Amino acid sequence: MSSLIKLLPKNVANQIAAGEVVQRPSSVVKELLENSVDSGAQTIKLIIKDAGKTLIQVIDDGSGMSKEDINLCFLRHATSKIRNSKDLFDLNTMGFRGEALSSISSVSHLTINSNKDSKKDIGNEIKVNGGELVSKSEVLCKKGTSVSVQNLFYNIPARRNFLKSDNVELRHIIDEFHRVSLINHQISFIFINNSNEIFNLKKSIFKERIIRVFGKSTKEKLVPIKESTEIAEINGFIVKPEYSRKTKTSQFFFVNNRFIKNSHLHHAVRSAYEGLIFENHHPSYFLIFNVPNDSIDVNIHPNKTEIKFD
Repeated sequence: MSSLIKLLPKNVANQIAAGEVVQRPSSVVKELLENSVDSGAQTIKLIIKDAGKTLIQVIDDGSGMSKEDINLCFLRHATSKIRNSKDLFDLNTMGFRGEALSSISSVSHLTINSNKDSKKDIGNEIKVNGGELVSKSEVLCKKGTSVSVQNLFYNIPARRNFLKSDNVELRHIIDEFHRVSLINHQISFIFINNSNEIFNLKKSIFKERIIRVFGKSTKEKLVPIKESTEIAEINGFIVKPEYSRKTKTSQFFFVNNRFIKNSHLHHAVRSAYEGLIFENHHPSYFLIFNVPNDSIDVNIHPNKTEIKFD
């Protein structure tokens, strides 16, 4: 009797894996922005067309990639950030799994050009369609990396049809941009949507970045927080109770510079506002926790917004 169990074709396996990492255009934005942060970039430019359905491009002036590295970067589990399992508990980068570019390339038309040498304006370019390398060449480009993602989910019509309206998808992209740009205030960010500049954020301190992102009126609403314990250093800002909202907007927890979602931390903050805000209102906050790397595990979920504390 022939076996009922068969190995999946490579392209099918890659599309399944991509479903965990790339759920919508904002997922791509998150991964590419974090890669640029990890590269040591001083300026990061995000270009979006049609809410990311037509184009998502991230350009940075970071470390760039060599010819050898650019030919490996789109392969699954290819990463420069960890070497063994111990490194998972001493992470100093946003990415580490080596799955982002592989997943993105399997469901889009991907073009990457990169230059590692600041003395030469010659770098390398690869084009990958549906996970398959279609071309590689030398190109003129400055030091840094440009990643262009076109026609997202072109080969998975059901996933593409599942996407929401441009307004909804753009809102998700802006949310991801906020999360990355807020905590990385030492980096300049530019965000262009359909040829319109939405944000042009110069490097600044944390408070100034919050004000630049959410508007000048935010300045009078912020209350600084700073606390140090044996297990964590906490700093940032909470928003005055009178500015609480009915929606859970402007709620940011960062642990070791990584945006996270944690119901226990939110409940703790919400409890501190008890009696100060209406029952159906929610506080806003921008809080940064610094803890030893080995006291948390970020390898819980592909989107890396969930962590486990020791």
